[in-house]
Amino acid sequence: MDRNAKVAVTLGDPAGVGPEVIVKALAALPREERRDFVIVGNVEALERADRVTGTGLRFGPADAPGDDRIAVDEVALGAALPEIGKVSSVAGDASVRYITRAVDLAMSGQADVIVTAPINKEAMNLAGHHHDGHTGLLAHLTGSKSSFMLLASERLNTIHVSTHISLKGAIERAKTERVLATIEAGHRHFLRLGKTARIAVAGLNPHCGENGLFGTEDTEFLAPAVEQAQAKGIDVVGPISADTVFARAYNGAFDLVIAQYHDQGHIPIKLVAFDTAVNVSLGLPIDRVSVDHGTAFDIAGTGKANHVNMLSAIAYARLMARSPRQRV
Repeated sequence: MDRNAKVAVTLGDPAGVGPEVIVKALAALPREERRDFVIVGNVEALERADRVTGTGLRFGPADAPGDDRIAVDEVALGAALPEIGKVSSVAGDASVRYITRAVDLAMSGQADVIVTAPINKEAMNLAGHHHDGHTGLLAHLTGSKSSFMLLASERLNTIHVSTHISLKGAIERAKTERVLATIEAGHRHFLRLGKTARIAVAGLNPHCGENGLFGTEDTEFLAPAVEQAQAKGIDVVGPISADTVFARAYNGAFDLVIAQYHDQGHIPIKLVAFDTAVNVSLGLPIDRVSVDHGTAFDIAGTGKANHVNMLSAIAYARLMARSPRQRV
């Protein structure tokens, strides 16, 4: 990359809507702000997206004074650009190559934050990259033991104890150490953004187990995590029954909810902020924000994909880039 870009945007699966939402989002930004971005991917894929969206953008190295091209860090595919709307190993491998290059930029300080367009887990695994998605791949590439998924929106934020594992596996993972680590990760993130978060821990069982009638995990594992976090000065309460805690948070009682598993946190966020919620990876040595939608193969190549979520991801990424990391 020939110039210092603050935000590196990965193309996602090139057969999906990622290239389209990227070009539409950048076209919606003022021209002078576009120079803050570098797209990690392929000019050919971006030009294909431009043809179906009609953005009129130009792409290239963008290293000349006054050049209005969108900067592209070209990543070799080793094969022809994959067909739009189809699951393929070529597309899956390309999406991993883009992410790997973006991590290199972030780890070396050439980018302050990564914004990722959607990938397809089936395509990625067909290409021999056996990860649960962006979260696991990013942890692998950065040498991190684990990471945490935060879904952020204007009125509801939730961070997950576990994500892409079975419900049985999620129950097994909801142990005191992991719940405490999740609370701490959310607490640190909000401090970084200038706020002490009011945190609530969602219960695992119905009614938090109803004093053991419906399971003992809430009292055996979750409650001790809350007590340990409180002893560290963190503003956290719980566990609170999951059938009420998200509504309370949405109405202003809490800034962050600790969800015990994927669907427990995703369903309420998608209900109230389907187009605007973003996915933020915490616990990594780099910053990453993503759209919270998939590759949408059914509409890829039509130009119909909504870019509002990409604009939300870009806005949150720029917020993080302006906020120095804190160690607490």
